[in-house]
Amino acid sequence: MTAQKGKDLLIRVDGGAGYVTVAGLRARRLSFNAETIDVTHAESSGQWRELLTGAGSKRAGVAGRGLFKDAASDALLRQTFFDGAVQDYQIVIPDFGTVQGAFQIVSLAFAGEHDGEVIYDLALESAGALMFTAA
Repeated sequence: MTAQKGKDLLIRVDGGAGYVTVAGLRARRLSFNAETIDVTHAESSGQWRELLTGAGSKRAGVAGRGLFKDAASDALLRQTFFDGAVQDYQIVIPDFGTVQGAFQIVSLAFAGEHDGEVIYDLALESAGALMFTAA
C-alpha cells in the first residue's frame, strides 16, 4: 500500500437520504480500543499475567478538527448533539476500507481567534457493533 493523502480519510454521517461527508475537516482520527480481563492466578506460569480471550468490551473513537463552514453536515451534527442521538456513520480509509456503525457525539467544541477562522472539534464514541468492509 502506498502513502495516502490525509484529506482522503473521510467521516460521513447518515443524513437520512444517504451519507453526507462532514464538511471542513482538516484532521481526522479513528482509534480502536479493547478492555482486558485479567485472569492471572497463583499458578500462572512464571507469574506472568494471563488474559481471558474474547472477553472485555471493544470500542472505537473518532475525532476530527476543522473549519466551521456552516454546511448541511454542520447543522446535522449540531442537531444530533443537542438531541443526544445515536447516528450511523462511515469512516472511509483510502485503499484500506470502511468502518460503519452507530456512534454518539460526545464532544462538539467551537473556537476562534479574533484574526482567524472559526474551527470546531468533534469527538464520537461507538454505540454498538461496527462493520468493516475492505476496499
